[in-house]
Amino acid sequence: MPRPRRFYDVIRIGPVQVASYYDGHGHTKHTATCTAPGCSFSTDKHDRPGAELAAKTHRCQP
Repeated sequence: MPRPRRFYDVIRIGPVQVASYYDGHGHTKHTATCTAPGCSFSTDKHDRPGAELAAKTHRCQP
């Protein structure tokens, strides 16, 4: 059973939360996830600026 992800450096850009975490291989990954009801937007990126850009340009389409 895989370990649960522990997110750190969490920020909010509109309805999207951007956070960093370590994957199972010890690499740092970054995720952007929309918290609006009915929106299923989520993306994982290798760099923090990419995740923040995805959060800034996201438009909800529930």
